[in-house]
Amino acid sequence: MAADPLVISSAKNPRIKAVADLRGRRERDAAGLTLIDGSRELARALAGRAVVVEAFVDWERLDAEGRLAVAEAHKRGAHVTEVTAPVLDRIAFGDRAEGVVATVRIPDLTLARCVLPAEPLLVVIEGVEKPGNLGAVLRSADGAGADAVIAADARTDLFNPNAVRASLGTIFALPVAAGSSADVLAWLRGRGMRIVTTRVEAQASYTETDLTGPVAIVMGGEADGLTPVWDGPDVTAVSLPMLGVADSLNVSTTAAILLYEARRQRGLPHRA
Repeated sequence: MAADPLVISSAKNPRIKAVADLRGRRERDAAGLTLIDGSRELARALAGRAVVVEAFVDWERLDAEGRLAVAEAHKRGAHVTEVTAPVLDRIAFGDRAEGVVATVRIPDLTLARCVLPAEPLLVVIEGVEKPGNLGAVLRSADGAGADAVIAADARTDLFNPNAVRASLGTIFALPVAAGSSADVLAWLRGRGMRIVTTRVEAQASYTETDLTGPVAIVMGGEADGLTPVWDGPDVTAVSLPMLGVADSLNVSTTAAILLYEARRQRGLPHRA
């Protein structure tokens, strides 16, 4: 594989500074790019047909999976640049340096581009800001076979590099979209989706609620929960039994429980 013959050894290099700036959301939104840190994450981005623009590589630290992923990215047109270990550490952000950091185009997140099957299972999150929680929700959605994850609030930064990392790259394995809460609600109603929300005060138990057919499971953020937008007469609110002193679970834990209950009700197919 032919790569850029230049080896970048200075963290002050303009290209490196531009990549490091992508940690900020304003810079990501302006550039239309996000960062991927790690071999597995890059491989899953490529499997999800993500457009990799550039890969910065420390060959000595790159494992076999990473070498294959970088070669495939280069084959698809990505620019590959070798960097020294200190430079890679400057642009990496995870707690494990695997020898590759790549820039990837953020896909079109408009609701109109989200194509659904006949009886979809969707996850809608409103106001989830913590990347770790967002990544964990994405992992649960992928594991339980959800058909899409939709962010219903501008505060949710789907392609935050830390969320990509926390999702283990599964964000590239399923459709994601974003819109205002009002627009997402109208979009769901327009597609005949039954809407199930999670609320602490709800009387209905999640195990006694029908989660088959076209269903959207809607969950609020860590601090404020769901806004009144989701209080309509066609919305079913459910709760999880809390037997201790806390009144609710972490949003990512709630997502996992509800998604796997939905999967149980819909049947548990064998993994392909």
